[in-house]
Amino acid sequence: MARARTHRSSWNRSRLAAGLAAAAIAAGGLTGLGTGLGLGTANAAEEPAAVPQHAVTGYWQNFDNGATVQKLRDVQDEYDIIAVAFADATGTPGAVDFTLDPALGYGSEDEFKADIEAKQDAGKSVIISVGGEKGAVSVNDPASASAFADSVTGLMSEYGFDGVDIDLENGLNSTYMTQALKAVHAEANDVVVTMAPQTIDMQSTSNEYFKTALAIKDFLTVVNMQYYNSGSMLGCDSKVYSQGSVDFLTALACIQLEGGLDPSQVGIGVPASTRGAGSGYVEPSVVNAALDCLAKGTACGSFKPDKTYPGIRGAMTWSTNWDASNGSAWSKAVGPHVHGLP
Repeated sequence: MARARTHRSSWNRSRLAAGLAAAAIAAGGLTGLGTGLGLGTANAAEEPAAVPQHAVTGYWQNFDNGATVQKLRDVQDEYDIIAVAFADATGTPGAVDFTLDPALGYGSEDEFKADIEAKQDAGKSVIISVGGEKGAVSVNDPASASAFADSVTGLMSEYGFDGVDIDLENGLNSTYMTQALKAVHAEANDVVVTMAPQTIDMQSTSNEYFKTALAIKDFLTVVNMQYYNSGSMLGCDSKVYSQGSVDFLTALACIQLEGGLDPSQVGIGVPASTRGAGSGYVEPSVVNAALDCLAKGTACGSFKPDKTYPGIRGAMTWSTNWDASNGSAWSKAVGPHVHGLP
């Protein structure tokens, strides 16, 4: 249900101020805080809508690649978390920025910001995604970690984003990405943080992506691993599973579930149509079966986990645009199923 709110950009500035105030109090004082930042006070704004217990995440394309071109307002209502793809690297190592693609037909950035606010008023979270297949954001030292955090919180304030998605597909340094994300969380402690690693990145808790997820477990929202463009991988029973099957989804999710993540921090990421990825597409019914297997122990394939995970967060798709190109078949099938999980 929609709730009346102040403009979300102002709300984010207030939220950042609250985080900074808390940090200053912990350090022993408030000297000079707020007057130089111009962020306002936290009391003037309402709390954001919480991410649902079971949530559907969709990537919204800030570009035209042949999928249906959507304005943000057109994103299907089944999506609870909308990841705006993508923020781009700048000339400063670690820093990112966002530029609205004119191909989308927006008359101004203010129109786009109004769409973000409208989605949030409808109870959705809108976050900025960093990376993608061609993304070249590198966070590998203290300076770049600081630049990343500063630029992300800057985008949150400017556009009203609720948080950040990490979709770095060309390497990740756990030490400094953890440092960067903790800095973002310190300034906005109810920030939505999602991750979309490739399957190889979550095969072991020693992998950099997995290490990062565990290091920020106290505020991580969800890891929506990409179960596509993958090939065969090991499941948690050390057997090899091929993509495109319910066993691939469940046996690989089990690694994360048994590797230290809370079930609420695990989601299943799949393409919305055969055109959404090079390989690994499964019918929405397979996604629903995998969720039922993990949550309730039903509809499993040959792999059945030793226990159930009723708190599993849900599912993700690339992308809301490819979903729209396919008659929104994915969100119409998976959305209600996710929201009906126990």
